[in-house]
Amino acid sequence: MYSKVKIAGHPVHPMLVAYPVAFYTATLVCYIVYNSNNDPFWFKVAVVANIAGVVMAALAAVPGFIDWLNIPADSKAKKTGLFHLLCNVLALLCYGIVALTEYKKWDDAAPATGLAIPLTALGFILTLAAGFLGWTLVQKHHVGVDIDTKEVRL
Repeated sequence: MYSKVKIAGHPVHPMLVAYPVAFYTATLVCYIVYNSNNDPFWFKVAVVANIAGVVMAALAAVPGFIDWLNIPADSKAKKTGLFHLLCNVLALLCYGIVALTEYKKWDDAAPATGLAIPLTALGFILTLAAGFLGWTLVQKHHVGVDIDTKEVRL
């Protein structure tokens, strides 16, 4: 079950997923820092990281979804992939809602974070779960792994 979306023989989805994970993490950390010191710099960094995370997650979702469509329907990998997909979509919704509500406060002197921290924390937890499921797809089900039987050594 090798990836259908590749660049120079390498699957695209795993290459892209590190970006939203990093941006999502930065978003949560920066909102927490802003909440503790009220320095608007950290609020703005959180907003930028949040938007970057949403954009990169949407970009990573396209090859991921194409790869998921190509997993055989009757396999355990398909079900694991569905849970991976759902966790990522829910995380994207959490971060997307925060991005839409918080960017409007860019010029505020002391913007209130409202639900930014709880929603990004929930999105972060969903992203961790999705990462665990994604690694299960690779490690256990060998999704995205090009196994050449001539190279397999036990």
